[in-house]
Amino acid sequence: MASAPRPHHATTFASIAKAEPFASAEEAWFWTMSALIARQDGARVVAGRGAAIRPCEPDDVVKCLDRLYRQRRIDLNHARVLRRWGERGSAPNPRYPTERADFQQWKEALSRLEWPLRNKGIVAGNGFTAPPADDDNVVPLFG
Repeated sequence: MASAPRPHHATTFASIAKAEPFASAEEAWFWTMSALIARQDGARVVAGRGAAIRPCEPDDVVKCLDRLYRQRRIDLNHARVLRRWGERGSAPNPRYPTERADFQQWKEALSRLEWPLRNKGIVAGNGFTAPPADDDNVVPLFG
């Protein structure tokens, strides 16, 4: 008969309540790409085991991206740009003419990825809040 694990040998996992969501979809994407690169190099990446406790695993972010692709909200060019710049660990700079097109694709893909990540609690904020309105678009209701 197998004995119960000893308390000092038992694996302890962090509580999801203590998880720290990402500030933005861009931050979540860079974390995901660094975790995927580490996994490719042989590291085991699981939730609740890093320096900061995150509310997801890298595959959760990839699944959100895959779902957007299957719904045709993003296309293959968006995914290629996210992969390329995610591996580099920096966003494309629109000041460089060679990176302008990538910056546009980057911005579109991350803006579309933000909503599902917020709904899942991966990115901070309530997924049901409306985006902030610009002052130029505010129309007074009464004279």
